[in-house]
Amino acid sequence: MKVRIEESWKKQLAEEFEKPYFLELADFVRNEYATKQIFPPAKLIFNAFDSCPFDQVKIVILGQDPYHGVGQAHGLCFSVNDGVVVPPSLQNIYKEITSDLGIETLPSGNLERWARQGVFLLNATLTVRANTAGSHQEKGWERFTDEAIRKLSEERENIVFLLWGSYAQQKAALIDSSKHLVLKTVHPSPLSAYRGFFGCKHFSQANDYLRQNGLKEINWQ
Repeated sequence: MKVRIEESWKKQLAEEFEKPYFLELADFVRNEYATKQIFPPAKLIFNAFDSCPFDQVKIVILGQDPYHGVGQAHGLCFSVNDGVVVPPSLQNIYKEITSDLGIETLPSGNLERWARQGVFLLNATLTVRANTAGSHQEKGWERFTDEAIRKLSEERENIVFLLWGSYAQQKAALIDSSKHLVLKTVHPSPLSAYRGFFGCKHFSQANDYLRQNGLKEINWQ
């Protein structure tokens, strides 16, 4: 099956595109876009992959589902298009960056600036129906994105995995912690951020680890 995705990722995930589950998923997604309002726009489904080639990934941040409001989702977890109000979880991420690193973040919620530096902003499910959270879960996307995480763990080393919330933390089973740094805390949502996200210092820890391994730090601004 021909899938339009960045070349290094296409090579790593080539076998997945031919598996029965992915062919069924592709049919489902194609039909959903043809008959309903689906986010992100179809051309941005693989934006996380296209924005951060396989061999350039330094940090992985895992989300669960794309935003399901009009104009928000553009294929990067926690990120919204320029001009869209910064969502509450991202506001809390920015607050922790300011507290941790002493820098003011940019007002935009568009995190492409992070992706270009090697932050892989991956949602477990890559598509969603408008105004219906979780509507494309358990259709096959999770199997696909799990394989992406597994490939990074196996083929690369010295990547920082930021697992926020119980859903993301389940993915730790896919990661070899002897060759990567796995950092866990609660989700940055307003419902849980005060139970450990604030004060986690994941951003300075991630940069310290990159620096110790001879890699360029992320400018989180």
